[in-house]
Amino acid sequence: MRIAIGADHGGFELKESIKKHLEEVGGYEITDYGTYTSESVDYAAIAYKVGTAVTEEKILGILCCGTGIGISMAANKVKGVRAACCSDYFSAKLTRAHNDANILCLGGRVVGAGLANELVDIFLNTEFEGGRHQRRIDQISAIENGEF
Repeated sequence: MRIAIGADHGGFELKESIKKHLEEVGGYEITDYGTYTSESVDYAAIAYKVGTAVTEEKILGILCCGTGIGISMAANKVKGVRAACCSDYFSAKLTRAHNDANILCLGGRVVGAGLANELVDIFLNTEFEGGRHQRRIDQISAIENGEF
């Protein structure tokens, strides 16, 4: 499975920890869109790169910033992105199962590496249930396209 990953300086350490975890688990081809140091950067550029890769390549993504909120807001401006900021098991599972989220956003100052790895595993291993949930995803797309 291909994964796009990125972070700003506030999520850099968490991103690196997640990459290491995914490499240990195996079975993932990870493309890192930055940042590559803990020096201050703006999260919007990273969110755009990951969001574009996710929508163009039909893959899943992971983004990290200090809280996970700012980078999720920026990612959600990319057409076709459904980014969700999660910090608990239930949200990480249901955002895939019910919302067909394609980017998981995490806060490097909110969740520790152990919990983040669990949330990543849950997110990547949960399938979209479709059914009644598809109608809602279609409505989100209609809003995005100005057709609601």
